Amino acid sequence: MRRKSPTVANKSSSFASKPSLFNYTSLAIIAGVFILGIGIGIAFSSTATSDSGTNVYSREFIDRSAPNAELCAQFGASAIVTDTRIFVTLNPFSVYVTQPKMQPGCVLRTNNWSILEQRKLVNGEQVRNCKLRMNTFGYTGALESSPEIDCVYRNDNAQNRFNQIPGSGGPPPAETSEF
Repeated sequence: MRRKSPTVANKSSSFASKPSLFNYTSLAIIAGVFILGIGIGIAFSSTATSDSGTNVYSREFIDRSAPNAELCAQFGASAIVTDTRIFVTLNPFSVYVTQPKMQPGCVLRTNNWSILEQRKLVNGEQVRNCKLRMNTFGYTGALESSPEIDCVYRNDNAQNRFNQIPGSGGPPPAETSEF
């Protein structure tokens, strides 16, 4: 009969007494750090601010930020204006885009252009040209301090792609105020 060697017995007993790499305490610590990380991430994303230090998260904020906010709400609609320039080279063919510059603006309804005419911000020829193309006027900057006014085209093909997510319900009712 053979006897077991004492070294083999010692090795097996040392494996049995070795603590697990992931015991309950370390798992609880890892889970706590994970939950804390999610909480910090949510806190950072909900307090992300624009350059002015205010959250841009609601239509009311955009309405208040529009130039001549009361006039804009009464005679048009507030807007977020994005200015971007695109450069196209042909040899070699490449497209370059500038950083967008975003600022508050306003789009007037077509029957309210007289506001711009009365303040001598647009002339009769500009109004005629804009009407011929069935467009309207949009502007940035306060009307009292040389605003930037453009004849803007309403794109009827523009769609809110968020409404097309399955399960989000049907499309919203049609807008009642035409521009």
